[in-house]
Amino acid sequence: MLPLKLAVAVFLALVVHNVVAEDPYRFFTWNVTYGTIWPLGVPQQGILINGQFPGPDIYSVTNDNLIVNVFNSLDEPFLLSWNGIQNRRNSFEDGVYGTTCPIPPGKNMTYNLQVKDQIGSFYYFPSLAFHKAAGGFGGIRILSRPRIPVPFPNPADDYTILIGDWYKKNHTALKAILDGGRKLPLPDGILINGRGPNGVTFTVEQGKTYRLRVSNVGLQNTLNFRVEGHKMTLVEVEGTHTLQTTYSSLDVHVGQSYSVLITANQEAKDHYIVVSSRFTSLVLTTTGVLHYSGSNTPVSGPPPGGPTIQIDWSLNQARSIRTNLSASGPRPNPQGSYHYGMINTTRTIRLASSAGQVNGKQRYAVNSVSFVPLDTPLKLLDYFKVGGFKVGSISDAPSGGGIYQDTSVLGADYRKYIEIIFENNEDIVQSWHLDGYSFWVVGMDGGQWTQASRNVYNLRDAVSRCTTQVYPKSWTAIYIALDNVGMWNLRTEFWARQYLGQQLYVRVYTDSTSLRDEYPIPKNALLCGKVAGRNTRPL
Repeated sequence: MLPLKLAVAVFLALVVHNVVAEDPYRFFTWNVTYGTIWPLGVPQQGILINGQFPGPDIYSVTNDNLIVNVFNSLDEPFLLSWNGIQNRRNSFEDGVYGTTCPIPPGKNMTYNLQVKDQIGSFYYFPSLAFHKAAGGFGGIRILSRPRIPVPFPNPADDYTILIGDWYKKNHTALKAILDGGRKLPLPDGILINGRGPNGVTFTVEQGKTYRLRVSNVGLQNTLNFRVEGHKMTLVEVEGTHTLQTTYSSLDVHVGQSYSVLITANQEAKDHYIVVSSRFTSLVLTTTGVLHYSGSNTPVSGPPPGGPTIQIDWSLNQARSIRTNLSASGPRPNPQGSYHYGMINTTRTIRLASSAGQVNGKQRYAVNSVSFVPLDTPLKLLDYFKVGGFKVGSISDAPSGGGIYQDTSVLGADYRKYIEIIFENNEDIVQSWHLDGYSFWVVGMDGGQWTQASRNVYNLRDAVSRCTTQVYPKSWTAIYIALDNVGMWNLRTEFWARQYLGQQLYVRVYTDSTSLRDEYPIPKNALLCGKVAGRNTRPL
């Protein structure tokens, strides 16, 4: 029998070990309401979080547990999704309708998120209906743990910059247009942090360096970001430290996030921050202000111009964005220590986007399938073994046929290593996002993809991210390690296209691992549709 003092010491050591071993928790309570906003000078109905538009930033550190209690004070169901947060083994928390039951009016739901092994710049947004056109979005930053080296000095300050195209019409009117089978008109303007021209100011001090986290939270347009008279050094893309390349302006496609450093080394006066649309017949432009502390000289004259319709310019810039192989990621080891280009892929999936009419109404599709949601989230149907959808309802390659409607679910084996080719035969720039994962963007080029296209892949230092662009009449290739079991949304970030069917779900699963490899659905979780009121759990 242990002496009393020794037993107490062992007990305290175990307690301390357990306390230290658990990752920190951060708690958020959000109330979602409607409110009148005036971003483009006319009143409209916006979605506010705790009275704010945009919503509050989420500040976190690698491996933090984020407990976000969301109260829905709207008069309709509501969901938040977390663009770029991987929700490891926990797709129920993903916050899209295929995985998560909506929060009913007057009710609340608590999201339990962990930013496991992640760093970088991301954002959240409302995923139901056409709420994204009303606000409800905000920035997410995940800082490295103190012991992990970051490949640049700490900046003097760190600013979230949310840019996006915007309509003067309420989101309900835009949704009605889509429900009526019509296309949306061009947006009316561009916002920076929810404000119109010169509506937002960022203050800097002469000689100091600042980090700008820029996310395109808009609905459809690629946007070019620039700061008058200042160079920008790219340092991070959606969780990957990049080679520190300097740019005069940066194309940010819909759904993408970038971190840049700027140094306040110009004349101590106010300078324009400029955001303009790319690849549009009518170029939309808005401005903010970079204010040097103590300056009394406001911005004046026309803001500096940027690229407009030049595809090659944007493609060459995209190819120049590379991973910093010597930098640490979320763990204290070089990002290049995982040799993604030396692993053989076991499957190639080609996904082609298309647009057309179904029963006289506008629809959008992937491999000819225009997604139709079911009454119950697919994740719940799968978890409770209810059925109702077919795995494999979308093919691995374009069929060449006309558009038809189905609930498209692609089956994929857990822990396989696959190649996906996004094929764009249209005249617009596309933008694609996969929930639950980051992937390596190994290649992009014009024309049709063939097996010979692999000869130009970057198999050494391609950037790893969660959202990639596909240029007109072009293709983009990605590699993915399927290490996150669950049901995950793969979608266009053009929100009208997503709403009208250009999305699918990827079910990552094998019989040998089963659904037990996922975290169980919480006992107090919201259940809806065919599984509402069930008390049983699957075996």
